[in-house]
Amino acid sequence: MQKTYNKTNFHKHTFCIYREVPLAEIDGLKLGYTSKSGSSYYFTEKGLFRVSNHWGRAANCRWRLLPLAEGTSSRTKVGYADWTDFYPNNDHEKLFYIEVNWEKTEVSFQHQANPDYKGNAQLRNAAETAKVIRQINEVITTENWAKYLKFDSIITLRKEVIQQLITSNESFLDIKRKIGERYGTTQ
Repeated sequence: MQKTYNKTNFHKHTFCIYREVPLAEIDGLKLGYTSKSGSSYYFTEKGLFRVSNHWGRAANCRWRLLPLAEGTSSRTKVGYADWTDFYPNNDHEKLFYIEVNWEKTEVSFQHQANPDYKGNAQLRNAAETAKVIRQINEVITTENWAKYLKFDSIITLRKEVIQQLITSNESFLDIKRKIGERYGTTQ
């Protein structure tokens, strides 16, 4: 059963992806709380607005902000989330899966309670997820990891390696070794 979140517990070990909204969205709303770090919270029946200059890890929570537009200059942003957008978070359970946006070449993690989770991506705890994201970023941004592998297209090779990193518990080294066995190496 999904835990229900509200203004009394949303800040206790949660994962959430806020959507950036224009500052005008909070016009006329009553300030509900200001944190020690300076973030402001405006509560509604359906969710909350957070005005902050820091996103990502917030105390014992993992809160991301989906930007309205790329390259906005203001550090302070207004994010909105419904109460149903909050999910439980801790460092030990396998709660997270990884996804890649190939159009933007961006890697991110999501919570397994997300209704978009299809079950094919491997679930990991926070530390394992961070490690695999670093490896995927290496695969996306460099070619050094592939220097001993035979391949026709680095893009095709990247997609194959990343798909295996996302959907299996195999190590990066084992994945490269198996690809080398299948396609050959330059050594």
